[in-house]
Amino acid sequence: MTAEAALARKRPGGFEETPLERQGLRLDTGAPVTGAVAAGTRVAAGFGDGVVRFFHPNEPPTIVEAHRGAVLCLAAEDHSGSVLTGGDDGRFLRLSPDGTIEEIASFGTRWVDCVAAAPGLYACSSSRTAHVWRTGANAARTFEHPSTVGGLAFDAKGRRLAVAHYGGATVWERGERRWKAKRLVWKGSHGAVAFSPDGKYVVTSMQENALHGWRLRDKADMRMSGYPAKVKSFTWVGTAPFLATSGADAAVCWPFDGNDGPMGRPPMTCAYGGKQLCTAIAGLVGHNGVFAGFADGCVIAGRLSPDGEMEDLLVKGSSGAPVAALALTPEGWLFVGEDSGRVLWVPLGGDEA
Repeated sequence: MTAEAALARKRPGGFEETPLERQGLRLDTGAPVTGAVAAGTRVAAGFGDGVVRFFHPNEPPTIVEAHRGAVLCLAAEDHSGSVLTGGDDGRFLRLSPDGTIEEIASFGTRWVDCVAAAPGLYACSSSRTAHVWRTGANAARTFEHPSTVGGLAFDAKGRRLAVAHYGGATVWERGERRWKAKRLVWKGSHGAVAFSPDGKYVVTSMQENALHGWRLRDKADMRMSGYPAKVKSFTWVGTAPFLATSGADAAVCWPFDGNDGPMGRPPMTCAYGGKQLCTAIAGLVGHNGVFAGFADGCVIAGRLSPDGEMEDLLVKGSSGAPVAALALTPEGWLFVGEDSGRVLWVPLGGDEA
């Protein structure tokens, strides 16, 4: 970290602005940020009061009163900028950037815990059941699991759906006539789940301070542990690609190139936060920049570099409230949302790191 960034981290009161902050839109919404996702050229962010805000480049945000209760999950649906949301009001919704709301399904008192989308498909989970729709179809296919679903993710082509739950994950593969299930077993409670960009691996976050992964061709296990805190945020970045994760005092980035991914290999780190724990991560596949948000509200940009010579950059100074969500658009707009309800929407003015 630069000397200037280090001084900014130590300031009393913690509200001095960085140059980037002064260029951006700052709001105090009064409700905690529960999640954020890039949707086309925009970012959609969910809040604890049920509101979803679409942040547009160079325009005021669009406010959508979506759920009667907290927004629990979001997923970008397609290039139109629409998003899928689930809430503790039991509703599964499609929201458009112009504020249009479409209710896809309602599950009464059962929360919609997870949502996911792929070309021609969209899905949600409530309790132990995953519901999958084809675009244009009224009825959903339902897939049952041994416990409450902790995470949903389609692969890039929409041929497979990964479902995380207690005891591991289930990968459902779409065939000509039916979906076939493959169980991936690992003891413990599994949450958020993702396919690697090339579709060779599935990774989950765990209730313990660890991630777990499987190589799909042979179900080989990959345990990524050693974190001082639970991994609440991860994303694919870089050209290898790397899985960049929260849960430590820096962005911890596991390599997934080659035939064995991270098996037997240490992670790289960047965006060092000093004594603060990283709570949120953002980045883009194909770009080696990583944005890390920390428990004191600070956001640091780092770059994956084999020689470790790249210097970190302070994007946002400390505010005293943890960063709850980060989202980055390919055009270089960054969203920062805090547990306090404060948000920052800022153009980075060039390469994302």
